[in-house]
Amino acid sequence: MTIHVVGAGVAGLAAALALAGQGHAVVLHESTTQAGGRCRALPDGTDNGTHALIGANKAALGFLERIGARASWVEPEPGGLPVLDMRDGRAFRLALSPFGWRDPALRPAGLSTAALLALARLALPLPDRAVGAAMAAHPEFLRGFLDPLVVAALNTPVAEASAHRLGAVLRRLGGPGATRLFVARQGLGPDLVAPALAALERGGVALRFGVRLRRLVLASGRVAALDFGGDAITLRPGDAAVLATPPWESQRLLPHLPVPDGYAPIVNLHFDHASPGPVRFLGLLEALCQWVLVRPAGVSVTVSAGDDAAREDQATLAARAWAELRRAALAFGLAGDWPEAVPPCRVVKERRATPRHTPGPPPRPPLLPMANLALAGDWTDPVLPATIEAAVLSGEAAARGAAKTAAGAARP
Repeated sequence: MTIHVVGAGVAGLAAALALAGQGHAVVLHESTTQAGGRCRALPDGTDNGTHALIGANKAALGFLERIGARASWVEPEPGGLPVLDMRDGRAFRLALSPFGWRDPALRPAGLSTAALLALARLALPLPDRAVGAAMAAHPEFLRGFLDPLVVAALNTPVAEASAHRLGAVLRRLGGPGATRLFVARQGLGPDLVAPALAALERGGVALRFGVRLRRLVLASGRVAALDFGGDAITLRPGDAAVLATPPWESQRLLPHLPVPDGYAPIVNLHFDHASPGPVRFLGLLEALCQWVLVRPAGVSVTVSAGDDAAREDQATLAARAWAELRRAALAFGLAGDWPEAVPPCRVVKERRATPRHTPGPPPRPPLLPMANLALAGDWTDPVLPATIEAAVLSGEAAARGAAKTAAGAARP
């Protein structure tokens, strides 16, 4: 029997790897010419975005371990996250874990017992509401700590972000090392996509690129065939499929599938600027730039929940971002030359990067919308926001579902 995985984003890669590890014959189909989805590498070698993991992302880190790429993800700021507050020019380090706040030098502004209790309440199963309203009594703590956390994890402004979705993140941050920050040393291409594809090839997975699934041929509650246009694949009784496509593509193929009704953009800027120092990761407050990733080969900037940035022209964005990150680099004494002139810049706008994680129950698509079809994708996780962690978890869950249905159909 064969299991077909449609979509080679992180969820599809995770599903294919899990299925191959169980000994199944697997074919991975991807509509574009490359794997990775939103975690892809661009043709010039840069990443589409600045993706980071934390120690709490056990599924994602485990996936990196299985593909032999874990050592390529480094911890750039073990002493605390360097943060530049653009409002007053204050440069400081911030512990991402409350356990680190015992050191006054690593505490967020506005920290108080009342703020901590309000933060703890966000992790409780209380009626959902917007994070901004729930933390309105603690504006400085909200501005200096929760706002950056919310836009990084939920890609949604605090004024509209779901406390339930944030609570799911907060509940995972209590364990040892849960807030350790990791980034790809060289980039997503060499440190995620390439090793994932190599692991799949070692596992015997057949890879097909440039093939877009046109429609699912359905019969008697099952997928009878995968129609790729001039190429149709019939699913035999013991075969199954995993649909690991973006929500709008999944709904195109299954019109009655519940999917998110709103999306938030992420804007990334990649500057062609070499730096002689080690990999660094900086945060900025009250700035266009939220996160700055400095690698020897270049500097990348992320603007999450970037509705305004997505509408701005590229030259203006690059000039604003470079001025801010240059100021941060000088404030923290980063090695190398940081001239005023803006270096060449590539701007990548992901206009539907993630769902908008607003209060209220998210859509709950079924794991098995058809008897022999499992669904995967970061947007399908019923608890976590759309992240690499959610993508890996969804892919592994879909693999279990597809393998179970295939095995059941194969039994006499």
